[in-house]
Amino acid sequence: MKNEIIISVVGLGYVGLPLAVHLAEGGFEVIGFDLNEDKIKRYINGEDCTNEIGSERLKKIKNITFTSDIDKLKKANFHIVAVPTPVNEQNIPDVEPLIKASELIGVKLKQGDIVVYESTVYPGVTEDICVPVLEKTSGLEYKKQFSVGYSPERINCGDKVHTVDKIVKIVSASDGESLEVIKKVYGRIIKAGLYEASSIKVAEAAKVIENSQRDINIGFMNEIAVIFDKLGIDTYEVLKAAGTKWNFLKFTPGLVGGHCIGVDPYYLIHKAKEVGINPKLIEAAREINNSIGTYIAEKTMELLLEYGHVLGHSRVLLLGLTFKENVGDLRNSRSKDVYDKLKEKGVEVIISDPYASSEEVKAIYGKNLTDMIEVRDADAIVICTAHKEYVDLELEDLQKLTVADKPIIIDVRNIFYGRDDIKSRFIYWSL
Repeated sequence: MKNEIIISVVGLGYVGLPLAVHLAEGGFEVIGFDLNEDKIKRYINGEDCTNEIGSERLKKIKNITFTSDIDKLKKANFHIVAVPTPVNEQNIPDVEPLIKASELIGVKLKQGDIVVYESTVYPGVTEDICVPVLEKTSGLEYKKQFSVGYSPERINCGDKVHTVDKIVKIVSASDGESLEVIKKVYGRIIKAGLYEASSIKVAEAAKVIENSQRDINIGFMNEIAVIFDKLGIDTYEVLKAAGTKWNFLKFTPGLVGGHCIGVDPYYLIHKAKEVGINPKLIEAAREINNSIGTYIAEKTMELLLEYGHVLGHSRVLLLGLTFKENVGDLRNSRSKDVYDKLKEKGVEVIISDPYASSEEVKAIYGKNLTDMIEVRDADAIVICTAHKEYVDLELEDLQKLTVADKPIIIDVRNIFYGRDDIKSRFIYWSL
């Protein structure tokens, strides 16, 4: 690429915005594009609605143009696609956001341009699905008039330590010349270094197995947690003992939601079945992890009944609705499974989360958020997410939220595990 590199980033969520900011800080002219006009207005005003960059830092960036105007994409010659890749209600990959993004870029694509995809996909999506869309909408020929690359995002949302510049970046491209340009772009901002994958399909496969591996390991933890609970054995005592061996992997049980670990394995499952393979282990992990929310609700009700409560007259405070601690993202959060099962059995559930959007919660749960400090009469507290506000609570603070002399605490993330007096003052259960 002989001309000055001008970059467009299409999709400005928790992946696209930090990437666009780092590229701008690296000296590139950046066009940040998103169809959400409200989001664009907030970015223009210096408001970071992702909380990944921070509003003060965002306000200082001068060489980003935030826009929903497709015509602005024509100025760019290096396009990065960072749109979501969800699954539908049947857990089938939904690549429509990628197709739409490819169409938007395609109509403005020029000879010599490079398009790099960062969204998580199964092997083959970039070249078999996205490239034909780019060709059709642009009228240009792949590998002769434009090139593509794949460089999977590896951002851990809400993580202020492992930021985009501190994570090794996998890069791949359709040809050697384009790969050098891609390396030049990412190399300017990635301090952790680049890894050249041998092909686009290898890079796609590497990304999709990263989160699948985590899902499988957490699935094992969740399964043994259920087994040990039935046996009356403390799972965390078992993990501490087993962890004394040098090669024991340090995973813990918990709810698995969000838009990465809870979604990406379905992309690999889909592709495996497409070529005649039944991915039993990957599917089993998904089934186990998707069942844990219901198991937690059932355990809560079991304890309520055991200690003399009537389900139809019980009040449970559910703390933490987002899929992860200290973020506001409600997508695919398994806290909803806990809520649904309790509600199904007639339990009154009070929901609280300091990070979740009240509008989004209302749309998903059909009820309003309650400020935790307003609650004084819960029979049980279920803590689903390890928000720092919950981690910092004293046992006296928990006691104030309840009505019973010895209330029930369901500590999904084990944030109170091992605290002095927890079991003497509460009916305490941890996953």
